[in-house]
This record gives sequence, structure tokens and C-alpha cells, in this order.
Amino acid sequence: MDNQKDNNDQAFRTANKGDVIDDSKSLEEKKEQVAVDSWDPAGHVEVPTYFPVENENGEEEALHHVKDAEEISDVIRQARTDEDGDRKW
Repeated sequence: MDNQKDNNDQAFRTANKGDVIDDSKSLEEKKEQVAVDSWDPAGHVEVPTYFPVENENGEEEALHHVKDAEEISDVIRQARTDEDGDRKW
């Protein structure tokens, strides 16, 4: 019966293993966690679970690719602007 319960739990899981947030992991472990490692027609696709960024205090933190997607987008936008705030392409 326990085996059937395990199978049912897996069948209804909404996140793949790479999407699971594990706050017990160190920053270094989070940097190495991969959410997607697959092939598609364009080639090999590897998506990290966490994106390391430097926060406002100058400390490095790991942003989760799903939970922190908006903040990751903000970081990318900031990286694409010059010192006057104009977007660079």
C-alpha cells in the first residue's frame, strides 16, 4: 500500500525536482542545482534552478528561477542600462 501512495504522490507532483526550493542548501549547492537538463531541436538546454546575484548590500544571494523570476528580470534590465538609465541593446 505504501508503494501505491508513493506512486500517487509522484503522479500529482506539480514541480520537477529542479524546481523544488530547498533553503537548507548552501549558496554553493544552490549555484550547482539544475532545473532543466535536456535536448531540444535547437540543442542542449540547461537551466539553473538558482541564479546568483549581488544584492544591494554587496552580498551574493541565490534567486530561484520560478519564485524570484520578477527580481531576476529586474536584475537583467539593470544590466542592460547605462549609467544614465538608458537601455542598451
